[in-house]
Amino acid sequence: MKKYDKLVKNAVGRMVPTIVNGEEHIPFKGVGKHFPTGRKYAPRIASCANYPSDGNKTVSSLKEALVKAGLKDGMTISTHHHFRNGDIIANQIFDIANEMGVKNLRWYPSASFPCHEHLIPYLEDGTINRIEGSMNGPLGRFASQGKMKGLGVLRSHGGRYQAVQDGEVQIDITIIAAPSADPFGNANGVDGPAACGLLGFALADSQYADKVIVVTDNLVSFPCIPWQIHGNYVDYVVEVDKVGIPEKIISGTTQITKSPDRLLIAEMTAKFCDQAGIVKDGFSYQAGAGGTALSIGIFFSELLKERGWKARFIRAGSNKYPVQMLEDGLVEYILDGQTFDLEGVRSMRENPGHVNTSPFTSYNYHGKGNFAGMVDVVILGATEVDINFNANVVTHSDGYLLHGIGGWQNCLFSKCTILPIPLFRDRVPVVKDEVTTICAPGELVDVIVTERGIAINPKRKDLIEKLKDSDLSIKTIEELKEEAEKICGVPEKPNLSDEIVAVIKWVDGTIIDAVRKVL
Repeated sequence: MKKYDKLVKNAVGRMVPTIVNGEEHIPFKGVGKHFPTGRKYAPRIASCANYPSDGNKTVSSLKEALVKAGLKDGMTISTHHHFRNGDIIANQIFDIANEMGVKNLRWYPSASFPCHEHLIPYLEDGTINRIEGSMNGPLGRFASQGKMKGLGVLRSHGGRYQAVQDGEVQIDITIIAAPSADPFGNANGVDGPAACGLLGFALADSQYADKVIVVTDNLVSFPCIPWQIHGNYVDYVVEVDKVGIPEKIISGTTQITKSPDRLLIAEMTAKFCDQAGIVKDGFSYQAGAGGTALSIGIFFSELLKERGWKARFIRAGSNKYPVQMLEDGLVEYILDGQTFDLEGVRSMRENPGHVNTSPFTSYNYHGKGNFAGMVDVVILGATEVDINFNANVVTHSDGYLLHGIGGWQNCLFSKCTILPIPLFRDRVPVVKDEVTTICAPGELVDVIVTERGIAINPKRKDLIEKLKDSDLSIKTIEELKEEAEKICGVPEKPNLSDEIVAVIKWVDGTIIDAVRKVL
């Protein structure tokens, strides 16, 4: 099987393959230009006659569950990253597969982390053919060096749900690491010693996979309430000593930044939102868990407090800062897609206004609408942007694939998308003529905020008009690029070959760009 074939130029001018790992794919046609037909993928029919009438689906070990599920060569195995860098179970799955001599597996994680460096020998010996999921750290570097046997495929969180729902990826076995579950397979992430928050990234897998295994270290009597995963989808339940390390779910700094430049960027972003009329009574926002984004949230909370206003909802990745806003009465709801610290876990368990969501409701582009477009402003990071406002979030300026997409692409559909980023990192300009990898088409990026000025996308004439008399430093994107190059010099292009090592999917399942091998 060829890794890729039939390269064509897509709507953003990138050469991308239309055959990936032997399967046909569609090149990016433009935002809102691809309209699929047909029906959603349907899982196989099951019969209650094949399941215990007393509801007890427990088996003695993960290996027994995998054997009963029919693990064999060439299958698609999915896992989830609710434990982030504290995941244990994914490594154990492939230890078992390797021990059984199973080969050529497609691993379909919602994300991978440095803890999964353990799996590199299995990528080398062919136990795992390829990863179709976000790659953070060592696995991304491994793929960038052209060492993976198959081609990597990176999707957003919503794109992952879309791919399963549409039948683009058919999962043979999914393994859901659940902090609490009952013998029937109902499961949640808010209870138990390894509580991690929610299990929304496993929703599509539980609904559509041929075989579903729930693994827990907190087996409770039926019913496990609340049930975030429904036992009616589950084939086997396994009790283990430890299902994950919840302390390692922490993302980013989860502390507001102390960097003067980053604080300045945060303050400028908050001022911009205020002067543009975005911050108001009943507004909504989404921000990440990095230090700059957290600082912007603090500025927002101070504005709300000063004016006696209340936000209607925060779309989250939750951590202690939005939780504090909820408990102080500054926001009515946290609509949480991922929990970034243990305060977020506690809040989800205790606060009725802290609601767990999933990629289906929040981000799935092939649904009858989703939450993303209802958010007034979203604050996102980026590794690079270019003079056409295209943005990159997966590769660095050296071309290495070191980050995943997460919900980043899906958030771009908010009413205003702002990228607060430093003008340069490690003496390398962040604003360039052309990004290494396009993850976002420029038409969806509205504002770039740097410590040396703010650039508004020319298409947002409404924002330009509102800020025309601002005391903020409003510049063109070209002026920001020139300023960065005066300080740092013109950056060299990364040393890449023509060989493709991964493709980047857009939210509708089309291919927006390809990642080349680093020489």
